[in-house]
Amino acid sequence: MALNLVSLVWLFTLTISTSTLALNRSSFPIDFIFGTSTSAYQYEGGAKEGGKGTNIWDTFTKKYPEKIADRNTGEVSVDGYHLYKEDVGIMKYMNLDAYRLSISWSRILPSGRISGGINEEGITYYNNMINELLANGIEVFATIFHWDLPQALEDEYGGFLSPLIVFDFRDYAELCFKEFGDRVKHWITINEPSTYTTAGYVIGMFPPGRCSDWLNLNCTGGDSGTEPYLVAHHLLLAHAAAVQVYKTKYQVPLLLKSQSEYQKGWIGIALQSYWFEPLSNSKSDERAAERSIDFMLGWFMTPLTTGDYPQHMRSLVGQQLPKFSEEQARLLRGSFDFIGLNYYTSRYAANVPNLNKTIPCYLTDSLANVTAERNGVPIGPKGASDWFYIYPMGFKKLLVYIKEKYNNPLIYVAENGIDENNDPTLSLDEALKDIHRIKYHHDHLSYLQSAIRMGVNVKGYFVWSLLDNFEWTEGYTVRFGMNFVDYNNNLKRYQKLSAQWFKNFLARA
Repeated sequence: MALNLVSLVWLFTLTISTSTLALNRSSFPIDFIFGTSTSAYQYEGGAKEGGKGTNIWDTFTKKYPEKIADRNTGEVSVDGYHLYKEDVGIMKYMNLDAYRLSISWSRILPSGRISGGINEEGITYYNNMINELLANGIEVFATIFHWDLPQALEDEYGGFLSPLIVFDFRDYAELCFKEFGDRVKHWITINEPSTYTTAGYVIGMFPPGRCSDWLNLNCTGGDSGTEPYLVAHHLLLAHAAAVQVYKTKYQVPLLLKSQSEYQKGWIGIALQSYWFEPLSNSKSDERAAERSIDFMLGWFMTPLTTGDYPQHMRSLVGQQLPKFSEEQARLLRGSFDFIGLNYYTSRYAANVPNLNKTIPCYLTDSLANVTAERNGVPIGPKGASDWFYIYPMGFKKLLVYIKEKYNNPLIYVAENGIDENNDPTLSLDEALKDIHRIKYHHDHLSYLQSAIRMGVNVKGYFVWSLLDNFEWTEGYTVRFGMNFVDYNNNLKRYQKLSAQWFKNFLARA
């Protein structure tokens, strides 16, 4: 099998240009970091093991099985809880520099709060995993919250609908810093707050499954005109509170009792965004594209840099958009050492000044119609997922946009990847031949290299994902991994063609 894969990689390289062949690790700065990413609920499994508490995804997948493509759950997923050592071996074999994992809040705090008890088995699991990674020369990037809120906090006060979440998140984050910060040097507070907000409180397809009744999306309650903005507000404040704790108690040596307590780490947040192209050359569509990116990326990036929401949002959303106090704005401004950027796809945006505003909703507040097609032609080739269209140029445009609009912050590309359908009719040999993934990453890395030459301050690139795993509402119907997981044979791992390609790409001279 290995020889077959190597041969396929060699044959593939014969079909590409000389410039493509020249693209490799040495095409990037010497300190540039390459890695892969996963998240706890999608990867770990072990839902009822090791003292773990219930989180909102545990509940949601059982309560609304019809919202998961194959009515499945992440209860076992790919069993990283037991197989992490094997997976670290895969990372080492692939020549990876780093691995981005997420910590399950309910695995270390089953009730969501320190006062409810710390689960030492959970602490031990993450200590063991972190130590295994470091022992194999793999740097750790740790995400504190990747959407798996403890169910206890959702039940008690509505999770991120309540300002109380800010204090519980701060305490949870500090526990992570205390327990793991001597070895973890890159922290991401929250993954994709815009996705958590819109999927959970606008269209109700993620937990807690809230949306307005008039959207007819089978939700049990909610208000898609007010709740998304409130949840986003509390996510931002929770992030700022965690960063303040880190910077004042762990990062700044002058405030510590001894130099040995100085963790010398970095902290940021991972934001996801499409790139938006104007549907036409009209000024109105250009402005619609600007508004669309403000309602996705700017919703979070602008408060992090200015202490307030984008002017487009202030003028269009009105009273539904919360206000920051002077102290909150002060804590938000500059509350990151780096920005994690998750990019997958792009869209067109068209101006629609007469969108129905009689019922407030995040979906219509931007007065823009977002579409994947122009004159019946998609913006790029289709991926397996309904939302996925391949547009590598949008990656570069988004990076340059961030450089120019937000004073060129330090960026790590925290996620970039593509899926394929999980086709049970394929033989294993056929399932491993993911040439489309090689092309996707090659093209995006080429545009990334171009963005760096234009002065964009990017220092790392993480592929989503190391392995096939539970893909949220799509369950196991799509595969994002560079390594294949055989769901019908004890979750055995196999290299896909892309894993071998990436290994060769990362080989040092």
